Amino acid sequence: MNARRVLLGASLGALLLAPAPAPESEGANAEQAPPDRGVSASAPCAVQRALSREAPSPVDRLRAAFAPAGGPSSDTVAVAPPLNLEGPTLWLARAIYSETKLPHEQELVAWVVRNRVETAYRGRRTYRAVVLDPYQFSAFNPGAAKRARYLRLQPEAPLPRWRQALWVARYVRHAEGRAYRPFPVETRHFYSERSMRGRAVPYWAERGGFVAPDPGRYAVDERRFRFFKQAS
Repeated sequence: MNARRVLLGASLGALLLAPAPAPESEGANAEQAPPDRGVSASAPCAVQRALSREAPSPVDRLRAAFAPAGGPSSDTVAVAPPLNLEGPTLWLARAIYSETKLPHEQELVAWVVRNRVETAYRGRRTYRAVVLDPYQFSAFNPGAAKRARYLRLQPEAPLPRWRQALWVARYVRHAEGRAYRPFPVETRHFYSERSMRGRAVPYWAERGGFVAPDPGRYAVDERRFRFFKQAS
């Protein structure tokens, strides 16, 4: 049996369908991805593929947790968060949720964070230290408008895409083996062209080192996310 299926299948029993929360309003708690994201809604992340293969019968529950943006369930139904959630997983979930609400993008961003932890990038050796490293993840920059909001997020928050981020973070943190990695461990940078309109491209991106995740596993619009290895 595929190792990814074993890892994620073991978590399946903990997925309990929670009551549907009230629709999330635009603003501080908005979860709705803008309609012009430009990413294929049919492109599943590894979490989605493994879970759907392991247990297709509860497909509605799994789709509620991991469906890409635009799915009818992901904005209205929240699944229970993972049981016995560890602090590092919570910090990782906060980081990826602050960057994107799409699960396959969350998975890729999570690997960038994990790579930084494993290589002690900028001397940071824990998930908390990596996420809070000044001017590395924009939502956590000193004075950032949404910094306090993301720092307050707890597993029980009834936000469907936040719960999704918790499961993605748990998967990436506990994935073992090279087969799980979408790119080399030296891949520690990314940027979004869309979010940098009117601003200069990061100096490290101009040096090269662009990494394209396997298109057979991920469909990522390069205008939204570009990943780089050995950038600095």
